[in-house]
Amino acid sequence: MSAPGAPTSPADLRAFASDNYAGVHPDVWAAMLDADAGHARAYGEDPVTAALQERVRATFGERAFALPVFNGTGANVVALRALTPPWGAVVCAGHAHIATDEGGAPVQVGGLSLLPVPTGDDGKLTPALLTPVLGSFGFVHAVQPAVVEIAQATEVGTVYTAQEVRALADAAHAAGLSVYMDGARLCNAAAALGVPLREFTTDAGVDAVSFGGTKNGALGAEAVVVLNPEAVSTAAMVTDRDVPGRERDADSAAQMSLGYLRKSSMQLASKQRYLSAQLLALLTDDLGVRLADHANAMARLLAERVSALEGVELSRQPEANAVFAVLDPAAADAVRARYPFYDWNPATGEVRWMTSWDTSREDVAGFTDALGQALAARR
Repeated sequence: MSAPGAPTSPADLRAFASDNYAGVHPDVWAAMLDADAGHARAYGEDPVTAALQERVRATFGERAFALPVFNGTGANVVALRALTPPWGAVVCAGHAHIATDEGGAPVQVGGLSLLPVPTGDDGKLTPALLTPVLGSFGFVHAVQPAVVEIAQATEVGTVYTAQEVRALADAAHAAGLSVYMDGARLCNAAAALGVPLREFTTDAGVDAVSFGGTKNGALGAEAVVVLNPEAVSTAAMVTDRDVPGRERDADSAAQMSLGYLRKSSMQLASKQRYLSAQLLALLTDDLGVRLADHANAMARLLAERVSALEGVELSRQPEANAVFAVLDPAAADAVRARYPFYDWNPATGEVRWMTSWDTSREDVAGFTDALGQALAARR
């Protein structure tokens, strides 16, 4: 039997477990429908993908180019493979998604070595935190730090400012490392900061970034966006010798190299126009940032409502679309049947609530009421 208040059909489910639970935005569906006309060249040789590339250059800079992929893990693997030489390692936060939530794919599929670094409560890497990791430079018995990876927003829902990204990028570049930004929630960060996507990516010294669509109204569509083609590892770069009789500059060589890496990482879509159409829709008229701004606003509303309940302690104020709080585990369990959500730290009773582009005020009110009742029943 269903628990009291549990949804009776999938259509009734409203969740705070993940922004992946949300459906596809109507404008994204419309973009796919528009792309679904007649035949089109496969593997990215279609007009929609060409239009996406134009939009990416307009958004991130003239040297930027995008490779649509199926999911965030695939984006991370492709990008990090491109930036990391065989003897290199990726420096990341200790709780980074690539280290804790991708089933070992960066290691098993990408062949990458990870160097997780403990961070403070805000989950951010800093130049000072890089210093101890860089001590192995030149020591042949140790893997060599090659890439700094950060998430925007972070796993704990915090957002790097453009100044923080620039300071980290300057420190990394000075030490010979490149910088990759996991942008699964990139639009949420842009909405939180109130600045264009370029300001805290290209202009802040990031070499490559993923553009997340799936958590923000798309259907299995992400992209690797290379901002600085010269950061592609020499070991991964196609040279003129690889294709006799053809000369190319660093930009075209990087595009060809990333194409090979995407294919060998099983992330090349044959009918790529459908992925490109979704990403193009999110980058048109700031749709992605507008959707993310709504999700962020609902997180702030949720934090305001639940913090007024006796028995709820917020871990920190939300900066993007994640709310972390500590409460009685039994009360949490009583609410999950109606509003699914995840534990963050079962040992302390900390939970995580995610809002999405389609979270409504009614969802927040219903959840708050259900949580209030569950907490009252425990007193």
